[in-house]
Amino acid sequence: MPIEFDPLMRTLTLFIVIACTSPLVNGADWPNWRGPRFDGVSTEKLPSDLPRSLPIAWTTEVGTGFSTVSVQGNKVLTMGHSKGKDTVWCLSATDGRVLWKHIYNCPLDPRYYEGGPGSTPTIHHGFVYTLSKKGHVFRLELKTGKVIWSRDLIKDHGFKLPEWSFAGSPFIYKDSVILSVGRQAVALALKDGVTRWMPSRETSGYATIVPFRNDEYLYFSARALMGISLKDGSANWKVRWKSSRDVNAADPVTLGNNQLLVSSSAGTALLDLSSGKPIEAWKQRGLRWYFNPGVVIGKHVYSINGTTHRPTELVCTELKTGRTVWSEEGYGSGGLIASKGDVVVFDKGTLTIFKASPDKFLLRLRQRVMKGKCWTSPVISNGRIYCRNATGTLTCLSFGN
Repeated sequence: MPIEFDPLMRTLTLFIVIACTSPLVNGADWPNWRGPRFDGVSTEKLPSDLPRSLPIAWTTEVGTGFSTVSVQGNKVLTMGHSKGKDTVWCLSATDGRVLWKHIYNCPLDPRYYEGGPGSTPTIHHGFVYTLSKKGHVFRLELKTGKVIWSRDLIKDHGFKLPEWSFAGSPFIYKDSVILSVGRQAVALALKDGVTRWMPSRETSGYATIVPFRNDEYLYFSARALMGISLKDGSANWKVRWKSSRDVNAADPVTLGNNQLLVSSSAGTALLDLSSGKPIEAWKQRGLRWYFNPGVVIGKHVYSINGTTHRPTELVCTELKTGRTVWSEEGYGSGGLIASKGDVVVFDKGTLTIFKASPDKFLLRLRQRVMKGKCWTSPVISNGRIYCRNATGTLTCLSFGN
């Protein structure tokens, strides 16, 4: 005989299913590098009382590389390298199982470091966009991983590679995907991958496009910071910015009111474009962002200061003057993001969470997560924190109820 369910029980069952499969009420997707607002700041709030250590939901291996994750719903996207091939991974946020993967030929290219992809996948309207370090571009269906189109930008256009190859992540602008390839970027049509514009085939930097003001975007190229139009790639203004071996890698950070921070091994400057032209408000040569940019909370910016060749520290800097307010030693070249009033750092295999306060360093949690080199920025999404190392260990920690 068929089993009949009481209407109340049926409603309760449906509620439980929805509650168990839906993201947290205050949860948020993280669909691209640096999050939905491209500033490294999550809209999620960490618990007021953190445990001594966060529970590990799952750990998996994704291959050598420095790509962080992008998250939409239950899908986690990242990239890694193994045995002469790159893989774009789509994993379950719940348990880390593989939902699909796309594999293609690409060299590891371990030049003074482990190698592998440095770019992060971008999720947009049901599709995934990726860029390899050698200029392979893919548009993949988010649900299945099916290849919609692909490009080989080196083969097709002869772009010059920077010393450590491409690392900027895809940026979506209207019906185009903008890639940090060439001196002033390149635009491909979302629909079919056709090249829309490419002002120069010269070498690029390693940063990703950052929205700035109106229809102007920041592009940190190999030897200059530019405000460009994504309609055609033309530069509205340019500031020469020379770094050792052209490592302009940390994204510029916008402050509002036509101001921005730009930083590399050459130092950090606050630029003001209120007049239409960039004017240097201050420069701090003792503050250097090498791979990962800082995060702005209130009137201060929190960042890791230093390079792989110099001692590094965690610092709080006053935005108005560039003055270092406080510093904490013992950090390497890791990354950090923010969540409401907290800053989350992942460096040297350790997860550190501290309260964003200009008064002093206020530690909330310090937890050893893994071993190995950890230059990749952590990610917060839907009650979870994602961390990875250079050899491809990816760990998901949970803070949701």
